[in-house]
Amino acid sequence: MRKLLNTLYITTPEAYLSKDGLNVVVSVKQEEIFRIPILNIEGIVTFGYMGASPGLMKLCADNGVSLTFLSPSGRFISRVQGPIKGNVLLRKKQYLLSDDQAYTMHLSRLFIGGKIQNYRNILRRFIRDNGVNTEVEDAASLLLIRKNELLRARDLDQLRGIEGDAANVYFGVLPHLILNQKVDFIFKGRNRRPPKDAVNAMLSFAYTLIANDVAAALETVGLDPYVGFLHSLRPGRTSLALDLMEEIRAYLGDRLVLSLINRKQICIKDFCMQGDEGVVMTDSGKKIFLSAWQSRKKEFIIHPYLGEKIPVGLLPYVQSVLLARYMRGDLDNYPVFLIS
Repeated sequence: MRKLLNTLYITTPEAYLSKDGLNVVVSVKQEEIFRIPILNIEGIVTFGYMGASPGLMKLCADNGVSLTFLSPSGRFISRVQGPIKGNVLLRKKQYLLSDDQAYTMHLSRLFIGGKIQNYRNILRRFIRDNGVNTEVEDAASLLLIRKNELLRARDLDQLRGIEGDAANVYFGVLPHLILNQKVDFIFKGRNRRPPKDAVNAMLSFAYTLIANDVAAALETVGLDPYVGFLHSLRPGRTSLALDLMEEIRAYLGDRLVLSLINRKQICIKDFCMQGDEGVVMTDSGKKIFLSAWQSRKKEFIIHPYLGEKIPVGLLPYVQSVLLARYMRGDLDNYPVFLIS
């Protein structure tokens, strides 16, 4: 099993990355503020525009460390990756399968079905922990109906329509899952580009982090993150990463956001307005979120298919391995990750 290493998050917009031997050096205004051996990390994510030296980029490429650039608000800009590793025959098989309509429909049903089921499981767990809530129970029942409708869908457009309806049902009752700080963290549905409230700002931030981790994991196992099945091909879009994260986004992202709010680990002062309507996390808010994110990734779970204990942070990698095995024909079906 692959070893889980830390991801280095640089939240200071004025930070510049360089190398010194085998160390990553972080400087602000030409003054060193932090350094870490490259062997201790598996990825670098930086929020800012100062950039990184060519030497640091080569150091990352030589050591299999992904270097991702995000805007200060958390929007994806680009990712620098070293030479492609993995079996070229696997990628060739992936490209052929992506043109197979029946195969594409089957995988897309699995991705969306896993997503909807995990939505249901989050709602059902809330009911178990907090007692009867009619609206949440009705939503969970409606999600089961939407999940069963997937079997009757004839094309990707119908699948996407069902997925959209299910998301509206789930996010429609998400405010019930916010138990504390209700006045400050008002949620009236999913919105983005830009997020219009603090909850959506955190959800978008979390989904960007998840997509980055999934794309890096797919690269690691030899799959092309840009060639997907459910999400259409588009220049610069990691379609397969977006496919694979559907089943895990609620588990990794939504539950973390709800936990931060309900445990009062983050407060409304950790957010600020950007422009006329957009809301973003402040630097202090990002540090709180990223600290919780790193801690969450170090927790252990029993993987429902493998039956083995793994760190949560390895979940994107494990699902990528299972997807690659399915594409190679080593597995009869792709085992979607489902939470209990």
